[in-house]
Amino acid sequence: MMASVFQNFQPLAAIATTPTGAQILQPLCQTTGATLWVPNSLSTLEQVAVYNGSLKDHIASLWPNHRALVFCLAAGAVVRLIAPLLTDKSSDPAVVVVDQGGGFVISLCSGHQGGADQLTRLIAAQLDSTPILTGAAADNGLPGVDVLGIPFGWYRGEGDWTRVSAVVARGEIVQVIQEAGSTLWQAHLRDGHPFYFGFPEDSATTESESISPKARIWISPTHQQFASGSDLPNVQWYPRVLWLGIGCERGTSKQLIEMAIRQTCQRYGLSENAIAGIATIDLKADEVGIVQLCQERHWPLHTFPAEVLRSVTVPNPSDVVAAEVGTASVAEAAALYSAQELNVSKLFGNVGQKATLSEQPLLVPKQIVKSANQVGAVTVAIAQSPVEYTGRIGKLLLVGIGPGNLDQITPAAKTAISSADAVIGYSLYINLIASLRRPGQIIEALPITQETQRAKRAIELAEWGLTVAVVSSGDCGIYGMAGLVLEELRSRGWDGKTPQVQVFPGITALQAAASRVGAPLMHDFCAISLSDLLTPWPVIEKRLEASAAADFVTALYNPRSRNRTEQIAIAQRIFLKHRKPDTPVAIVVSAYREDEKITLTTLDKMLEIPIDMLTMVLIGNQTTDVHQDWMITPRGYRV
Repeated sequence: MMASVFQNFQPLAAIATTPTGAQILQPLCQTTGATLWVPNSLSTLEQVAVYNGSLKDHIASLWPNHRALVFCLAAGAVVRLIAPLLTDKSSDPAVVVVDQGGGFVISLCSGHQGGADQLTRLIAAQLDSTPILTGAAADNGLPGVDVLGIPFGWYRGEGDWTRVSAVVARGEIVQVIQEAGSTLWQAHLRDGHPFYFGFPEDSATTESESISPKARIWISPTHQQFASGSDLPNVQWYPRVLWLGIGCERGTSKQLIEMAIRQTCQRYGLSENAIAGIATIDLKADEVGIVQLCQERHWPLHTFPAEVLRSVTVPNPSDVVAAEVGTASVAEAAALYSAQELNVSKLFGNVGQKATLSEQPLLVPKQIVKSANQVGAVTVAIAQSPVEYTGRIGKLLLVGIGPGNLDQITPAAKTAISSADAVIGYSLYINLIASLRRPGQIIEALPITQETQRAKRAIELAEWGLTVAVVSSGDCGIYGMAGLVLEELRSRGWDGKTPQVQVFPGITALQAAASRVGAPLMHDFCAISLSDLLTPWPVIEKRLEASAAADFVTALYNPRSRNRTEQIAIAQRIFLKHRKPDTPVAIVVSAYREDEKITLTTLDKMLEIPIDMLTMVLIGNQTTDVHQDWMITPRGYRV
């Protein structure tokens, strides 16, 4: 399951030349699905691949067909091995070095575009090591200019990426002109970032008049022409927001359709890199030219029945087309309908609101293209969607972060949080994992009473194509968010596959509390929440009676709140009916956190101790005892 977190780096190879290096990398390879390569001298090791000849030659054979290479070697040796192979940071694989002690993971090569920085963070989380990132973007807490659009499926276009990145690294002003695509990345920049959004010349304020950008980022479907050697370096991202409505005569070639699209985009100054997909009538679902073009360009093909297209108001309807296929418009109607299919949610404004067709006018009315050299004719129309097509399968990572101390979070959970495009959770939990977050992540903290809103928001982003980590304290499947997210998915008719779901367990609150007082849970036990917000109190009372009578060690969650004070007293009375007054009770507040408090008391005196929502109450059974401030429930073994 964890290998899917590393799927963007497959195929992934790991290389070790010593037994110690192999020992460090073997567990990592099992987790990530990487192949571990070792020299013939280590061929007796299990689960390894053996190379013969020189390591230099072997690395050269791996280089062109691997996305990432992980070495457990001296950094200088790795530099000498890969130096002759380096060509361009946009195509070179990510190169990561793990030191021989396993304490440090170094992003050596292709940090941004190759993903070495991200891979370094993930490996460091797995090995409980320190990530070493030397790039300027990592140091200044900003996403790399050349990777900021990747989560949203944007296409990286032309420009002087090196110079623009250098301007950001120096903290100088970079003008951002964003005409399309998600602005979520803007909302999650650190304070004091160097980006300026807008046109200084359009404002009359004294402050804006003094702004003099040193570089410019364009985010637009419109193709920008950059002058070579300009003093102001420019780069462009293309959000995939253009939906092409296509109509054509039966048997029209792929080449003619492709030519029609190219000519239309050029005429209107639009980039083909911003194309989201093609839309047409369902009668054309098997049109060979359209199907071939979509396959080659990796464009989705949306087809609609005539009755759907008839419902769309278009500027140029045709009676001839209506008589032939049952709708007065194919290209214009299909483009408009596809452009409004994605929800315009909080990505741009209101949750769940759909853009109406009237809000999304055609960018390009239908254009009819023919060629004297080819049979057929093509009609092209273009509409712009308010939400880009990401082209990605979203993921929901349901993560339990344990009691709150970073040492209590599993390596798998740390890796999931670091890999996510977005992290969603209660604000307290988001703060607890602040050191695991990385620049460029979307961080959304919602209040403790908005669990349903958190689940819906996470699903919304995942259905759009993002990888979303939903964090819960303790274990996400025990009084956490996992069940709520899965329930919400089920209510939406989820197919069990898209978005993908992974659950990362954590140390529960009852486990954390128990570990601080000894071994109270050594025999049968149960957990009961005293909160009646989601469960009727009569049901909770019935469960308390059953647990007390059955002599379960019992962990009480949510024992008392500001407005709910009687439930813990009722629970005490119920247990006193079935257990001795001196039954051991542990009261643990904020286990493993800075304000932790631990009290060992008895059932009859438990209410003398302060109890609140951050408290875990552990009530022993008839055999539970306390020895030297350690609470022990015998399992029944003979000693």
